[in-house]
Order: sequence, then structure tokens, then C-alpha cells
Amino acid sequence: MGSRGKDHKRKHESKSSKAGLLFPVSRMARYLKKGRYARRVGFGAPIYMAAVLEYLAAEVLEIAGNAAREYKKNRIIPRHILLAVKNDVELGKLLNRVTIAYGGVLPHVHPVLIRKKSKAVTSTNKGE
Repeated sequence: MGSRGKDHKRKHESKSSKAGLLFPVSRMARYLKKGRYARRVGFGAPIYMAAVLEYLAAEVLEIAGNAAREYKKNRIIPRHILLAVKNDVELGKLLNRVTIAYGGVLPHVHPVLIRKKSKAVTSTNKGE
């Protein structure tokens, strides 16, 4: 006649660790329920949402880190995030109407403003 409660203690494992994610699955479930996007929220919806957001964050941080390394910086600043997002085709489409504070603008000089080089006088043209 054993006591069931003490013998079967199990350590709590979060939904995020069960799913193999870093983003909080339980918080996503709470936000989905609180937002009233639907009457009911399925079991897999917050897991999927957390996975997608984690993937997008990792993607943005990876290319922003590459941009920071290109400018020989150790820290990612909003400028690096802007340059990374705007130079990536798919992320550029996703975030085309997003303003990143302190990001600046993309460097671009209109082709009309660029001076055309004049033809240099060569030795063959001097005689004519």
C-alpha cells in the first residue's frame, strides 16, 4: 500500500522544451486566447506560431550579424537590421511597410545624378 503522490513525482517540463523551441509556447497560447482571434485555440497552433516567430527572429539576426561583421562591428544596431532586411528579397517583401527606428535609409544615388566620364583623347585621334 504505497502512497501514489510521493513515489510518482515527475519534474515539470515546459511546452517549449517539449517542442524543442526557445520561444515561449505557453505565452503564445495565452496571447492567442486573449486576442480572441477564434473561439477555440488548438493544441498545435501556439507551437506552430512560436516556431515560425523563432525562425524569423533567427533569420533576421543571422543576416543582421553578417551586416555588422561587414562593417567590422561586434554589436548589431538598428542600421544593420535595416540593411539586412532591405537587401533580402523575401524579408523585404514581408517588412516592406515597416519603419525601423534609427535605421536610416538605404544608400542609393539616382543614375541621372552620376556624371558620365568624358572620352579621353587617345594617340590615334590626335592625328585626325
